[in-house]
Amino acid sequence: MKKKLLATMLTVAMLASALAGCSNGKTDNKTTPDSTAAPSATSESKEDLSGTLTFTIWDNNLNTFIEENDMVAKFQKQYPNIDIEVEKIKDDSEYWNAMKMRASANQLPNIMFNKPFTLSRFKDYLVDLSGTKASANNELASGYAINGKVLGIPMTAGYEYVYYWKDMFKEAGVEVPKSWSEFEAAAKKLQDYYGSKDKDFMALACGLKDEWPDYPFMEFMPALESGNGQNWNTMASQDSPFAEGTDINKAYHKVSDLFTSGALGKDPLGLGNDQATSLFAVKKAAMVALGDWGLQNIKNGAADTAELGTFYLPTRNSETDPYNVIVQGDSFMGVTTHSKHQEAAKAFVEWFYSDAWYPDYLNYVSSASSMKNFPKDKDPILAEADTLSPDKVLVMYDGGGDNFSAIQNETTFDYKKLGAQMLTDGFNLETTLKDLDNKWKDARAKLKIQ
Repeated sequence: MKKKLLATMLTVAMLASALAGCSNGKTDNKTTPDSTAAPSATSESKEDLSGTLTFTIWDNNLNTFIEENDMVAKFQKQYPNIDIEVEKIKDDSEYWNAMKMRASANQLPNIMFNKPFTLSRFKDYLVDLSGTKASANNELASGYAINGKVLGIPMTAGYEYVYYWKDMFKEAGVEVPKSWSEFEAAAKKLQDYYGSKDKDFMALACGLKDEWPDYPFMEFMPALESGNGQNWNTMASQDSPFAEGTDINKAYHKVSDLFTSGALGKDPLGLGNDQATSLFAVKKAAMVALGDWGLQNIKNGAADTAELGTFYLPTRNSETDPYNVIVQGDSFMGVTTHSKHQEAAKAFVEWFYSDAWYPDYLNYVSSASSMKNFPKDKDPILAEADTLSPDKVLVMYDGGGDNFSAIQNETTFDYKKLGAQMLTDGFNLETTLKDLDNKWKDARAKLKIQ
């Protein structure tokens, strides 16, 4: 049995050498899946599968769990002739740089991870996992399929919530909102009721000094508007994605109305996320929009969470519209076409998502399960959102592919910064959206993006 943690510096050195060697007039080193490949690992005996597999990760938590639980030894109890080399790269930025170089050098690892927005980037280098049990049992994998192919199995699922204080709602006579108009009305009523007694009160805590805390609104609401989790990629194919009537135009008008209503308190631009969350925890605010990861921060600052509840952000126009809810798959495990042992690599993926490994890993992390056959009970506070919206429709969110990123960089479109700008003097949303449309069209033409 062997387990190797390969240093990043060594990796980079090897890559540099490999790239130098493959630059002698060769322009295409991609390999494609062998149409005559062996049948699925499920049809072979475990002893028949052999080879050394490189499993490349950047996640520190996963790396710690692998080391503490001796993953390689556990895997080899079932597959004695397959060896796993775990390669830990410093962080995700360095990981993506390394994977880009390796793709060009025909040296991708046997098993790699992707994010929703990188699946399309590496789609020509990933094997279709549609026929695996892991894919069939995964709640999200098919929703991220590209051209009908499942190119990665997400390890976990992430949800977004509006946290609220039930006792504060009750005292102010506010019901949990089920539509956007009700959400705006609730925020206004809470601000009027508590703001009259406390000039520092915020109906909705949002630390816009950091800019990024507006992401539940500025990043996700365009996708929620029509249930298109691929909205950023759709925009990359359009010349006027910010025009009147588009999803992002409608969403940003909703956000602007909310942000400028006074519901964020007297100085949201003067507070960072930690400050805003801490103020919510001590009931200086009635609501805060954060992911499931935010619950621990709230619990750490609250004296008592007996009255803490959650609901999903109701962006729909009426209760007869679909109740769209963002869900994100994370850490998509895939098998690369560069692997010389694809069936062995598939066997590892199947094992990773089986009862031999996945349930213990799931209990180790705070994220939600992505596997239908291994459900994970949500914290009761988070589970309340599901109880309140049995009709919810999950929207598989994609953060945008390479074309969107290229146009975004060219136009300097920053949705999180734009949300904070809505609260500055002299900001005009209509003018800003028209200007973005002009820049967007010019950028697509310059970059020759169709």
